[in-house]
Amino acid sequence: QTTSSALKGAIQLGITHTVGSLSTKPERDVLMQDFYVVESIFFPSEGSNLTPAHHYNDFRFKTYAPVAFRYFRELFGIRPDDYLYSLCSEPLIELSNSGASGSLFYVSSDDEFIIKTVQHKEAEFLQKLLPGYYMNLNQNPRTLLPKFYGLYCVQAGGKNIRIVVMNNLLPRSVKMHLKYDLKGSTYKRRASQKEREKVFPTYKDLDFMQDIPDGLFLDSDMYNALCKTLQRDCLVLQSFKIMDYSLLVAIHNIDLAQREHAMADGTSQTDMRRPAAQKALYSTAMESIQGEARRGGTIETDDQMGGIPARNVKGERLLLYIGIIDVLQSYRFVKKLEHSWKALVHDGDTVSVHRPSFYAERFQRFMCNTAFKKIPLKPSPSKKSRSGTTVPRRS
Repeated sequence: QTTSSALKGAIQLGITHTVGSLSTKPERDVLMQDFYVVESIFFPSEGSNLTPAHHYNDFRFKTYAPVAFRYFRELFGIRPDDYLYSLCSEPLIELSNSGASGSLFYVSSDDEFIIKTVQHKEAEFLQKLLPGYYMNLNQNPRTLLPKFYGLYCVQAGGKNIRIVVMNNLLPRSVKMHLKYDLKGSTYKRRASQKEREKVFPTYKDLDFMQDIPDGLFLDSDMYNALCKTLQRDCLVLQSFKIMDYSLLVAIHNIDLAQREHAMADGTSQTDMRRPAAQKALYSTAMESIQGEARRGGTIETDDQMGGIPARNVKGERLLLYIGIIDVLQSYRFVKKLEHSWKALVHDGDTVSVHRPSFYAERFQRFMCNTAFKKIPLKPSPSKKSRSGTTVPRRS
């Protein structure tokens, strides 16, 4: 119920204060107790000796595990002043397309960060995950898992609004032509009529299999890097007993974009300016999967804007923006119940809620067999005549 501008203002005041006060504390190793610290500061509207005066109602701002999150931000190459500048120098932009969860989403004006409101249970679960998340990132900063940069809570008028700051998967400067939320499940996995009527709908697994039955083609290095990353990430999620997560796949069709520009016939030349690359390390889809496959940086080229180059069956050039989302669903009793119930009515294996190990396996199988494919170097003649379609070759 809090008005959006008051919430945005409170978030910016709170983050400015917490990051500022943290910078006075010396750098040190993260200790186990750092994951459980909660710092709280009161912002009266008339101001105090610690906080500035503001136009909103009085509120309290809580910062969870400040030292641990500072470490995560550092790991991703985000300097405190950049973090502050991105989040607090310009008004936050509210994204109209809130998820099924009913969360609010804000994006920083430079496109770097997403701020998402989370439920109490999810915030609690994220806190529990932190030590394991820390261990995982230390071993492997390249991951398609969400990158959490901060967890905060705004308390105003008896309400707690918890927010998490994450990497932004979909830069607004790149036009996405299609967007899918994939779980590797087929039960009821079709976008609703209401969703389809949106300007930029999020489609689901059955829609993907219908729209892109041949899958998306990646060169073999890229395919291997992607599947290896997915495999590693699923193992981590499974160890946390997490499931019901999705792979968000947004597709920018380079050839289609060029045709669209040609049709607009130079009327909108301004759109062609090169968007600024994201500053945070490992934050683009490309950087997330390219661990060892760097090969002296030959894959990465400037014109990819962080997307993963791919082709569709027509051979059109695509850029994929991907990441694993919705990882704060823990497989608790409720989910177990939901699964047993659905399994009685339907075939248990197609239901999206499943034991974490089964879920992870099915998820990987779908991504690496159905959604993404290797570009075959040379289609063999026998195959060609059998299927009657040619397989896209690399130009």
